[in-house]
Amino acid sequence: MQAGSNTAARPTRGRVVMLVDNGVHGDSRVQKAARSAADAGWEVVLLGIRNARSEVDTWRIGGAEVRLLRVPKPLHRLPREYSRSLRRPLAYASTSRAAYRVQEIKAWQADLYERRVRARALDGGPPAAVRQAAQLPSRAVATALARWVRFRNGETHRLRKAQLDPEAPLTRLPIRLWQGVLGNRAWRRLDPGLWDFELAFRTALDELKPDIIHANDFRMLGIGARATLRARAAGRHTKLVWDAHEFVGGITGRADNPRWLPAQIAYTAEYAAYPDAVVTVSDTLADLLQETHALPERPAVVLNAPMAPPAEAEGEVPDLRALCGVDARTPVLVYSGAVNPSRGCQIMVEALPELPDVHVAFVTMNPNGDNTFSERLRERAVELGVADRVHLLPYVAHWQVVPFLSAADAGVIPIHHKPNHELALITKFLEYSHARLPIVVSDVKTMAQTARATGQGEVFTAEDLADYARAVRAVLADPQRYRAAYDKPGLLDGWTWEAQARILDEVYSSLRGASRAGGARPPASRTAEDEQQLAGMSR
Repeated sequence: MQAGSNTAARPTRGRVVMLVDNGVHGDSRVQKAARSAADAGWEVVLLGIRNARSEVDTWRIGGAEVRLLRVPKPLHRLPREYSRSLRRPLAYASTSRAAYRVQEIKAWQADLYERRVRARALDGGPPAAVRQAAQLPSRAVATALARWVRFRNGETHRLRKAQLDPEAPLTRLPIRLWQGVLGNRAWRRLDPGLWDFELAFRTALDELKPDIIHANDFRMLGIGARATLRARAAGRHTKLVWDAHEFVGGITGRADNPRWLPAQIAYTAEYAAYPDAVVTVSDTLADLLQETHALPERPAVVLNAPMAPPAEAEGEVPDLRALCGVDARTPVLVYSGAVNPSRGCQIMVEALPELPDVHVAFVTMNPNGDNTFSERLRERAVELGVADRVHLLPYVAHWQVVPFLSAADAGVIPIHHKPNHELALITKFLEYSHARLPIVVSDVKTMAQTARATGQGEVFTAEDLADYARAVRAVLADPQRYRAAYDKPGLLDGWTWEAQARILDEVYSSLRGASRAGGARPPASRTAEDEQQLAGMSR
């Protein structure tokens, strides 16, 4: 499909290319932004990533076109997977190589055993004994090699354990070395896998010749920045918007790669000066971004609020209670979103023995797929004897979320204390609010303060089972007390996507009007860095 083929018949305010590092499905903020921008007269192409669950590569969200790109990831493999380490020189170069050798020796020993028992079973007599004796050298060699391989396999696992220890001197030293030598450019050595995204997106992005590039989250920031540089080098006046969904410095690092988080922080710091406008999800995060990256202007705040059903919306909203198999009198607690340990979802299952008759519904992507944590929730429910009261349900269309959730008795946000969890009114908080649900939320800063101020819910101490049960009992005992908070004039008016879309449209419009509306340095002050970047990209 050629860019703009469905919009060529009518003039647009400009072409916006949105970038996102996922498959688009399940990312309600990106879907809503693309749809609303197209509704406002922009020609919108949304570039995402094709994954194993992607059934199609292109489709439309309202007037916006979606294209999914394949992203080969050879550079995502860590250098340690290709070479040996001086820490333990007898270890194999990779755990996969170690596993192969262990299995190979076992197969050889199994083959020798089969030949030995075949000689006994089929031949008998002295010839069999002779053949078994002839095998003795091979058996001795196989035994010796098996011991040697087991030792090297053990060395490999001991090496990996040391490499995964972020406090190990030989883990910290290379990170600090590259940070000291390269500064914010250190990500090139710490996580070269970020180039895989650049190489996958750059051709499609350049061919679209966007007027505005909207880079969602930090991984797409560098891709957008480099595309903007190439466009300006070609004489186009492309503008860059960075939509910061979270604070990179507050992300939990990866247990299998201590280099990952320092690399993302450096990557974001290098490119944070390039956007012509910055938008983000909360006032708290806007202040933090401005301070951290020395942005000359405070980012605009675009909440990830629910949107009204679009004109083409079809089909009835699924019945949450019917999917759970319960009637209107059964108390149901709902959690909507990704399930993982830091989201605290396990407390909802753990508390069920203390909350007779209460059911919990987890509305999450691919609930019956390969999500290990979903399986752990099911297993724990069986152990506690409450499996019949735990329901894992699939996502619905983002415009159906609010009416779908409204069938529950309360919405739960049990997330743990992590830096990014403290910063925003997250999507589910706003969805629960529009569903007029009493909210049970852990004492993470922004949401706890809001729930207390509005009276729309109860706050409990994160990871405290007894306090969580107390909060649930409180909202179930008097739900109307909490629902009444939503009757306050103006409370929900600003928590709509329609209001947020106007803010985003103003940002786009200001950029097309040649005035800057975000956290960028003037292009003239970037000249030297632009040349350095363009030279680096040509290598």
